[in-house]
Amino acid sequence: MNVIDTSLSGVKIIEPKVFGDDRGFFLETFHAQRYRDEAGIDLTFVQDNHSRSTKGVLRGLHFQKTKPQGKLVRVVTGEVYDVAVDIDPSSPTYGQYEAVLLTEKNKRQFWVPPGYAHGFVVLSDTADFEYKCTDFYDPSDEGGVLWNDPFINIDWPLSDVSLSAKDQILPCLKDLKF
Repeated sequence: MNVIDTSLSGVKIIEPKVFGDDRGFFLETFHAQRYRDEAGIDLTFVQDNHSRSTKGVLRGLHFQKTKPQGKLVRVVTGEVYDVAVDIDPSSPTYGQYEAVLLTEKNKRQFWVPPGYAHGFVVLSDTADFEYKCTDFYDPSDEGGVLWNDPFINIDWPLSDVSLSAKDQILPCLKDLKF
């Protein structure tokens, strides 16, 4: 596999080896030893999630406050623009983001370590999105940042997005209380 470091500490783009021919393809979406040795991901995954969304749906920017989750994300069908945001006020990259296009064709994965906010917008008609998490989801611990926070200034490829009621009222990064 090919591991691409990004401008944010620990955030990585992973291009798994794909074995394919005219019959289809095979790839490993996770192998604990390989991901530890080659990508530096040495955490235990405890929960797998799968979501399906339609074009323009934007989910995020989400995080857990006291039980942060690392997320290894990928697209099974469709295409999404995926984003990780550094929300640690003591970090030299505070407020910066890294984004990657994840598609069923490129089969890339995005590693978002614990402590980052995460979100994505669907660019295709529909997208199936899967992610492995390093901690259990706890609704009482969830936090978020407004998707179009001017301080972060994410260059989203769509401006007409569909948000949940909860995501519409998330605070800006500067207003977070940790």
